[in-house]
This record gives sequence, C-alpha cells and structure tokens, in this order.
Amino acid sequence: MPAVPSHPILHPSVIFFLRHFYFFSPTPRTRTRTLLQTYRFSSSSAVTSHGNARSGRSGSLSSPPPLAFDLVQKIDVNPPKGTRDFPPEEMRLRNWLFQNFREVSQMFAFEEVDFPVLESEALFIRKAGEEIRDQLYCFEDRGNRRVALRPELTPSLARLVIQKGKSLSLPLKWFAVGQCWRYERMTRGRRREHYQWNMDIIGVPDVTIIF
Repeated sequence: MPAVPSHPILHPSVIFFLRHFYFFSPTPRTRTRTLLQTYRFSSSSAVTSHGNARSGRSGSLSSPPPLAFDLVQKIDVNPPKGTRDFPPEEMRLRNWLFQNFREVSQMFAFEEVDFPVLESEALFIRKAGEEIRDQLYCFEDRGNRRVALRPELTPSLARLVIQKGKSLSLPLKWFAVGQCWRYERMTRGRRREHYQWNMDIIGVPDVTIIF
C-alpha cells in the first residue's frame, strides 16, 4: 500500500484559484507567493508519487500543465484606442474644469440634466443622416435593437423634451456635461472619447447674448 503523502493533493482547478488569489490578493506578495509555491510543489509531488507508486516507475517531478491564467496576464493593459484613463492628478484637473462649467451655467440660472450614454441608433441617424453611421459605436443588443453610444448630447436633449411634452414649463434653461464617443480619425487634442458641455434654451423665439 503506497504511503499517504504528507501534503494534500490539489486539483489543477484549485491551483488555478490560488494563482488567481495571488494576482488579486491584498495580502503581502511574499507571503502569498510562498503559499502558492508550497501548494504547487505539494500538489505536483503528491500526484507524481501516486503515479510512481502505482506504475512502479521512478522519475523526476512532472511540471504542471500550462494554466489558462497565464493567458489572462497577456491582456493589453492600455485603454482602447482613442480613450484615456484619468489617474488622480488628471482627475483633479478634470473635476476642477467641470466644476467651472457647472458654476458658470448655474450663474445664469441653467439647470443640470443628463441622458443615457446608450441610445437608439435611429435617434442619431434622424439628426445627422446615414453618414453618421460610420462614426457611431453601434451594435445590436440581445433584444435585437440597434443601439449606439452617444456621439453628442443634442439628440438626447430633443428626445427628452419631446418625451416630457406639455408637462414642461417653458422656457427651459438646461445644461449638461456628458461623455460621448465618435469613431473618427483622431487628430492632436481630438480623441474618439470626448466630453461635451451644452447650454440650451428651449421655448423662446430668439436669444441674445450680451458680453
């Protein structure tokens, strides 16, 4: 009867979980790495010992098969082309800028609104024509509906005003600061992901701006 190994036998899926734990664990790396090395060695040696005992052969420890987690680590960590990250120092600058947008808008009695980033594709085609389709991040959802990430805010504003109809008290003074996406050729300072600041007055025949 073969001797019972002193270390537990771990299934490869358990080793995968432990490696996953090592990647995301908040515990110190050195302690977690030691734990993983111990379990990997224990699992390999235990499985090999059992195999040698059953077959009567001796040999060196067999290396575990490559795991799917090794492939996960090769994912490109850069944001998609035309988009960007906002680490803390850049987020502070963005918040400062957007706060100035809001303060200026509220100074002139505009109220803030926002809309879904995902809208019906037909909404944007209705405004800009079929040529806009090549600039949309669009797809068909699981309900077979054609939808798109908004390339601008104005069509969503018009949709909301029509939806509310007579329940709104005119004139309206609304503003929005929204994230938009437009798939087009990038130039210096112009990305496919951008932010738009709108100040709209609805329900008056004419608007005069006095500086």
